[in-house]
Amino acid sequence: MQIGNLAFLENFYTDVTLFVPPEAVAPVGTTIAPVAPLLAVATAAAVVPAMPAAPVLLATSVLPALAPAAPVIVVSAAPVAAASAALAAATSAPAAVPPARPPVAPARLPEAALLAAPAAAPIAPPPVAVPVAPAQLTPFSTLGTNAQGVVLLVRLPPDQFTKLSRNVFLNKMLQALGLVMADVVLVNVESHLPVALTSLRHELAATQIVAFGRNLLDVTVRNTQIYEPVQFPQLGFAYLAAAEIEMVEYDISLKKRLWPGLQAMFLR
Repeated sequence: MQIGNLAFLENFYTDVTLFVPPEAVAPVGTTIAPVAPLLAVATAAAVVPAMPAAPVLLATSVLPALAPAAPVIVVSAAPVAAASAALAAATSAPAAVPPARPPVAPARLPEAALLAAPAAAPIAPPPVAVPVAPAQLTPFSTLGTNAQGVVLLVRLPPDQFTKLSRNVFLNKMLQALGLVMADVVLVNVESHLPVALTSLRHELAATQIVAFGRNLLDVTVRNTQIYEPVQFPQLGFAYLAAAEIEMVEYDISLKKRLWPGLQAMFLR
């Protein structure tokens, strides 16, 4: 019986190791092959049942046989490699990008529908207020029928204006010109502003205008002198400015200055 078997039997029956075989010492220059179990873990591989491995002998025949080596678990390397490759591919592969949806073209109406559709009505701009000259807003009152187109302009209080047709001075002046009060129209400007010629001609056919006072007619404010008649051929009338009636009526010198202008306008 070999020494190794004797030590095994003694340990098996008595649980006491009675004999310890001497350790063999490998001579210098020899190599002992290590005995170690090969263990590999694989997630998808099947484990082959353990098979008792043959004792690993020393490189030299001098050493006695050792105890039986631990069982060797043999694992197939192919499933491990496949699992490793699948894991690497799963981690390195980019995430799948969903395919882009093709652009949807806007719906187009048929050409006939476009032609039949009514065009949008243009938005009319707001009306622009036309500025009105202050003279066109000047109120005035009249007396007479204006049969000859002669107008006498004054600026008087309303009660005095209603009595003006009986004024002695005016009646004598018209008589000297060959006219009567019925041939003229008396116009009272009821504002400190002049009256507009266009406003007068809406009601009167004014062709000869005598103004007793200043600033009475808009078109003559800056281009006339007192007692000097002025013709306005573009506008179709003649104009003569004089002092106020109450001043001329009682001042002989003013009457003398007025008369030549009246003759130049009416008696040519």
